[in-house]
Amino acid sequence: MTSQEYFDLTHEIVNSKNPQTPYDEPDYHQYTVMNETRMKRWLKMNPITEETTNIIHSISQPQTWILITEPWCGDAAHIVPILHLMSQLNARITLEIQLRDSNSEIEKYLTNGTKSIPVLIVRDTHGEDIFHWGPRPKAAQDIYLELKAQQMDSDEIKASIQNFYNKDKSLNIQKEVSALIKTQAN
Repeated sequence: MTSQEYFDLTHEIVNSKNPQTPYDEPDYHQYTVMNETRMKRWLKMNPITEETTNIIHSISQPQTWILITEPWCGDAAHIVPILHLMSQLNARITLEIQLRDSNSEIEKYLTNGTKSIPVLIVRDTHGEDIFHWGPRPKAAQDIYLELKAQQMDSDEIKASIQNFYNKDKSLNIQKEVSALIKTQAN
């Protein structure tokens, strides 16, 4: 699906009187409500830096960016809009979104044996992987792993990760993906 189809799906879930599983569970529905608000905020802010823009503009060969995600995913609320905005900077990039739980390629891109999302896979015109990235920036992953090791409550971990994204303003997402693009260009 396209980015717009993903944003539309999220909006449909949020406004559905009888949402499908897992969105019929109050927690999942509420996550998706918050995530739609966060995605809209990122899209409106458009925090893409000049450095990121220049790196994206330097892509000279067509690429397909496959993003595996789900509307309920908290990290996705911060990452999907940024990758969407980045992909829009170069007509050689086609962004396709796969829902993790609906025939996605997630099994090939497990994180420590888990189906953690979002995951970005960048492929060349032959369908070969150039690189993959995810499920979150390294700094956010470090926070997650440290708090998990301390056996922190799930809500505390989510709040800490949310705080990271708010303070970071998407810079680590942009830097990490840009660095991978630059590495592959050399």
